[in-house]
Amino acid sequence: MTRTRVLVAGLGDAGLLTAIHLAKDPALEVVGISSQPGLVSGQELGIRLARPEEWVRDYWLPFDRFRGLDGVRTVHGVLESLDPDRHVVLVSTADGEQHEEPYDHLVIATGVRNGFWRTPTLRDAAAVAASLREPHERLAQADRIAVIGGGAAAVATAANLAARWPAKRIDLHFPGDRALPQHHPRTWSTVEGRLRRLGVGLHPGHRAVVPESAEGAGGADVPEGADAITTGPVRFVAGGEAPADAVVWAIGRVRPNSGWLPADLLDDQGFVPTDRHLRVPGATNVWAIGDVAAPEGDPLRATARNRADTLLARNIAAAVHGRPLGSYRPAARRWGSVLGVQDDGLQVFTPGGRAFRFPAWTIRTVLQPLIVRRGIYGGVRGDGPTLG
Repeated sequence: MTRTRVLVAGLGDAGLLTAIHLAKDPALEVVGISSQPGLVSGQELGIRLARPEEWVRDYWLPFDRFRGLDGVRTVHGVLESLDPDRHVVLVSTADGEQHEEPYDHLVIATGVRNGFWRTPTLRDAAAVAASLREPHERLAQADRIAVIGGGAAAVATAANLAARWPAKRIDLHFPGDRALPQHHPRTWSTVEGRLRRLGVGLHPGHRAVVPESAEGAGGADVPEGADAITTGPVRFVAGGEAPADAVVWAIGRVRPNSGWLPADLLDDQGFVPTDRHLRVPGATNVWAIGDVAAPEGDPLRATARNRADTLLARNIAAAVHGRPLGSYRPAARRWGSVLGVQDDGLQVFTPGGRAFRFPAWTIRTVLQPLIVRRGIYGGVRGDGPTLG
């Protein structure tokens, strides 16, 4: 039997889960392409910076640990271009070679670049480990840390750094009257109370002057400006400045990893528009998911948060087998965990701002082994690599 080849471009959080679901259909041959040597999640920046040795256990996992990928061929390389007429992508692999990968259906899940922690650079395991150790060590040496930004990444970073190092001065500067503007106001009210109890200095109405990133050879970004941890002082648009030994820029200045795609498949910001079925208009059998995707009716671009991977895999299988397609229905507000796992457990917020908590004892006995590893990922062998 000739199988339908589905190429998943990008094996981050959303692409990985989509590939796992697709691989369950015996009519599909699934191939995944990733610039990383495994899942290097974009989640939980605060824990990654404050407690990287714990973060790697759940958020950096080689692909061969996932039982659901046993039938998936993974390619370690960088996507160079897409030819939608010929149904092929060009890949530069880790061994320095280039080759074409054909497809019958293509899933675009290449995500976004954001600061120093989400980059599309081709990396091996040693480079990933260094990218985790070095920011943590930089912050460990600082007595006063400024966190810039009002989204979940900034808020979680401030909270986790304060919990990890209570003797340090941690300040959170954000431009609005409140942080977490895309969450329900009740969410911020709850999180604000925790930040104050942790001793985080909160500074609303402080929009920082953002240092520009330099440009390296060939137009590649180099880790300077807001794409790195910098040294203060932080200067503000309205005047004044704040001293800091280290500055974490978590300002949500995301840039889609879509330079390998034809311009006519992108919107004005470089994201990949999709219809309500997650299909890309203007291309045959091309789909998109995750932070690079801009679905119809979803200004938050939250297909990853809203677990649209199940829907997308089901729709691709439906297209192959001639069944009706389902529609993506986004949440109106951001939801989920904000701070990640803390000493007292994991607090999760609904879109309406209501909070519920997984007690601390359930994290290692129920949540991670049963709900995440077995239920969501379909089985995971062992833990992530150590940092050495």
